Amino acid sequence: MSRLIAALLLATGAPALAQHQGHGDHGQMDHGAHQDQAAGTEEAADPHAGHAMPEATDPHGGHAMPMQTDTPPDPHAGHAMPAPADPHAGHQMMQDGDSLPQSGPPPEAFSGPDHAADMIFPPGEMAEARAALLPITGGATHHFFGMDRLEAQIANGEDGYVWESNFWIGGDIDKLWIKTEGEGEIGGDLEEAEIQALWSHAIGPFFDLQAGIRYDLRPEPDRAHAVIGVQGLAPYFFEIDAAMFVSDEGDVTARVEAEYDQRLTQRLIAQPRIELNLSAQDIAEIGIGSGVTDLEAGLRLRYEISPQFAPYVGLEWQKQFGDTADFTRAAGGDADRFVALVGLRFWF
Repeated sequence: MSRLIAALLLATGAPALAQHQGHGDHGQMDHGAHQDQAAGTEEAADPHAGHAMPEATDPHGGHAMPMQTDTPPDPHAGHAMPAPADPHAGHQMMQDGDSLPQSGPPPEAFSGPDHAADMIFPPGEMAEARAALLPITGGATHHFFGMDRLEAQIANGEDGYVWESNFWIGGDIDKLWIKTEGEGEIGGDLEEAEIQALWSHAIGPFFDLQAGIRYDLRPEPDRAHAVIGVQGLAPYFFEIDAAMFVSDEGDVTARVEAEYDQRLTQRLIAQPRIELNLSAQDIAEIGIGSGVTDLEAGLRLRYEISPQFAPYVGLEWQKQFGDTADFTRAAGGDADRFVALVGLRFWF
């Protein structure tokens, strides 16, 4: 019986002895502490006593934190920004002295017929179709009549009248012009009158070359002239009419007219006008000297009741020079004067 009790005690004591042997590596326990626990102290036992607790780790440990500043962080910090692209990159720039490349239509463009439709349709029928189409697309015939000046000139005891009119008929390139002008004394005789018949051919977008004949009815004796000149619209909208005349007597004269319409309102228009006459020689029988014979410079103010009908008033300076002035004074005229103008301009 005593042997059985000793065996049981050995069986129950073996695990406790093994535990005490395992804790021996951590150092011997303090016997005073066992005594305090045995005495029943009020302090609660620490459940982690005897265990080495790991220190709290920083979640940002190993990370470089940006410094706190008052300015907001740069969203592009750490990014390599691309350099501005050169807009001319990949383009070959012209050097000084280089000329622009020249090109033209290929030779094959001129190898076909003048009218490609003639290769498919009967040429005769196509010619008729083109002739019918031409007036519609710019080859039409037009006509115009305009009275540029129909006016009374009021001076000191020498009141007179003047007219200048134009008529033309034709197309965009070629026209027939009829020009006539003259002057006389109110209540007196007709002093000057001429008429011109001219062929006009466009030599550019704004100018026509004109050639033909001029016939003078007054002063007597009557004379005929060959005419060549230009007429058109100069830069800044100056209307120019310049012509040279060669008479059947061999006399050479010339005339230049220029005028400009300055629109003040939709209906009120100021028109400065100048006319200059020249002669290569004295023509005593009609009272003309050589050189610059006379000058007319004036300003007309017209009111367009309609674009086709406009009365006007104005003032003009008339001056003769050299022998021409002497001829006029010898005949009792005034070679230098101002005249008031009242007139009418119309066209249809």
